[in-house]
Amino acid sequence: MARLLLIEDDLAIRTPLIRALRHLGHAVAAADTAMSGLQHALDDRPDLVVLDLGLPDLDGLELLRMLRAVSRVPVIIATARDDDAEIVRGLDAGADDYVVKPFTAAQLEARVRAVLRRGTGEPESTVVTVGELRIDVAARQVSLADTELDLTPREFDLLHHLAARAGQVVSKRELLTEVWRVPYGGADKTVDVHLSWLRRKLGETAGRPRYLHTVRGVGVRLDAPDQGPAAPDRSTSAAPDRSTSADPAP
Repeated sequence: MARLLLIEDDLAIRTPLIRALRHLGHAVAAADTAMSGLQHALDDRPDLVVLDLGLPDLDGLELLRMLRAVSRVPVIIATARDDDAEIVRGLDAGADDYVVKPFTAAQLEARVRAVLRRGTGEPESTVVTVGELRIDVAARQVSLADTELDLTPREFDLLHHLAARAGQVVSKRELLTEVWRVPYGGADKTVDVHLSWLRRKLGETAGRPRYLHTVRGVGVRLDAPDQGPAAPDRSTSAAPDRSTSADPAP
């Protein structure tokens, strides 16, 4: 759980975003003006600030400069300003990330976790194990029941992201953000196609899942199966590399 400060003047955005971020497990405080947000940041010392730029009393970039003069708290700009020059100004002023409206709470929360991970300086475990599935992150190798799987680079990244969050439901929006690095928008079909390829290589199907479980309307969860492992599909080793065939355009 992170302690977040949301500085956003639009009640129609602020209220549902607070509710969603709290539902995702975070403690959220909010301010609707720049100066009240600055006071909150100094008094409460949040783990991260989510900052809108279009504030009624002071431009968000000016608030960011004031905040940076007295604090190193991570800041994610969340705004409707989407031109390149504005994004550059925001990052140069000290923002740690920049998200353009409209976005979902899951997308924003994924960015929050990414920024906070960078701040810890702690490397991820080099080996992730879920049941008989073993992922060697440093070597970028995956084995199932001691049989090495032939995964494309994108399939590896997708599987690693899910395995590192084993037991948790991960939304497709988060996967597009974290695995494909699509900051907003993107096609859910891309995720579906790669999940289908992964299932085949793990020896399962969407109808008879063992590791990859679809939670309809929410996302996908990777979990260890209750029974012994299925033999992986060895025929995939000769399959062509399709790591970018369904990727969204950059």
